[in-house]
Amino acid sequence: MTRSCVFALLLIAGPAAGQTPAAPPAATTRTFTAPTGLLFNTVRPERVADFERVIGYLQTALEKSGDSKDRAQAQGWRIFKAAEPGPGNTVLYVFVLDPTVPGADYGLGRILAEAYEPAQLQEIWRLYTGAVTSGGTLLNLTPVKPGAATPTPATPPSNTAPDRPLPPDADPNRP
Repeated sequence: MTRSCVFALLLIAGPAAGQTPAAPPAATTRTFTAPTGLLFNTVRPERVADFERVIGYLQTALEKSGDSKDRAQAQGWRIFKAAEPGPGNTVLYVFVLDPTVPGADYGLGRILAEAYEPAQLQEIWRLYTGAVTSGGTLLNLTPVKPGAATPTPATPPSNTAPDRPLPPDADPNRP
């Protein structure tokens, strides 16, 4: 049985006695369609250390992967922690993916499942689900090139008087 299948079973199976159930991740893959992507993760302030441990596991998994797509993902994957509080006083982490790898799955579950044994994977996933407030928000970003759009012509100034008089110091023709 592959690690991915074991990971899926861990998510589907009910929690062991005394464990808090964790919501399984979305069934869809986390792929980007634009050259640059962002993933926002909101983390409970008291669980920042747990989330940063998960980031360490993720980085190790990407670096040691035998999959060329995973190694390419690692090259463009930078992680930032916002200085300002996130929604609901959470700690906001932003994953900047530049460039993205076309067709690559950026789902943390898949990447971790391919790198770790089931027992360790279950512990990593417990840290992750206990730390985050949701599954993260994905944004696809396409660069905007200055001057690429046709500018709208400016409206010529009208010769009508303004609706209200100008203050004396604003009119250069007034003594």
